[in-house]
Amino acid sequence: MEQQIYKGKLTQFHWLKITKKEELTKNTFSLEFDIPENLKENFRFEAGQFVSIKFQSHGVDVINDYSMTSAPYENKISLGIKINSPDGAVSQLFKNYNEGDELLVSEPGGRFTIVSKPSEFRTIVGFAAGIGITPILSHFKNILHNEPRTRLFLFYGSKTYEDLIYRDQLDNLARNCGDRLQIFYFFSQEKTPNSFFYGRLDEKKLNLIINQILHLDDTDEESTIWDAVDEVLICGKGDMIKTLANACYHHGIPKKNIHFELFEEYNDDIYPIEKQFPLLKNVEIDFKMLGKEYHTELPDNKEKILQQLLSMKFPVPYSCKSGICGSCECILEEGDVELLENEYLTEKEEEKGHILACMSIAKSKKIKLNFDLT
Repeated sequence: MEQQIYKGKLTQFHWLKITKKEELTKNTFSLEFDIPENLKENFRFEAGQFVSIKFQSHGVDVINDYSMTSAPYENKISLGIKINSPDGAVSQLFKNYNEGDELLVSEPGGRFTIVSKPSEFRTIVGFAAGIGITPILSHFKNILHNEPRTRLFLFYGSKTYEDLIYRDQLDNLARNCGDRLQIFYFFSQEKTPNSFFYGRLDEKKLNLIINQILHLDDTDEESTIWDAVDEVLICGKGDMIKTLANACYHHGIPKKNIHFELFEEYNDDIYPIEKQFPLLKNVEIDFKMLGKEYHTELPDNKEKILQQLLSMKFPVPYSCKSGICGSCECILEEGDVELLENEYLTEKEEEKGHILACMSIAKSKKIKLNFDLT
């Protein structure tokens, strides 16, 4: 049985059997799914992507997104899950579903991905906090498997040693690929013998990392390791991403090479808005969603389109409100907008008129949008 479920976009779900369930820490666990031969093509994925799971909690259907920890070459879907929902939904997932049970799992999605370059010498740095290690683990396994010339540095923050997720997997990767992978653990609520590794990953910590860990480059005596960084991967809470992304940018990494993924809703801009726009009042908005036509008027263009529609109680799709997840992707059919930041859309999609409503400021008195993307 298959289902199509609307999650901002129409998403295809399939029944998959749980083949392995493991408690990782006191509040995290992993699920592994068997992929039947007839669904292999449906579940092809790239490192860094996620799937959605539909399950029942207290008689109510719940749909949550979870990043895969498995790499594409492993030919399986493995997820790391944190039990942290206020309504207790995820604890129900942990308690009520076991090996042999089936769950509705969506086809893979998400664009926290990078282009593989097996023939190049690259340096890639990852920053993760808590459950944010899940897509980074997928990336690092995939890069180590496919890119023999790439070196990796991981800076992973956790509350305490006991809260570290996937410590064994990470340490095994480092042992087996010690010349290409270095991992550094940081603890925010547990004192460490070396004070360098105590505290959160933030701008101050990044400065120390650049100056004390990523400073000498054995492959090029005239530059530092940080100078050679090609890509940065960040996954964690919004405040951490905002702090580190801006710090990396100010330390010379282009925005297009800084990739990030949120694991919870975040309503703030990652990068500060640097542009000024002429004030427009009484902006007309027409939009289509799930085949239904809507019309309203925004008082002005001081705020982004999605945020204003939400404040007016329209059921428009969203998740992060920060231009990362793509839930609010729509087609601009009429009018003009300024897309402030975009971590999701491709150049081809932008050329076809696709925008992210959460990152768009109206620049004309009339705007027409299509959230159905048809």
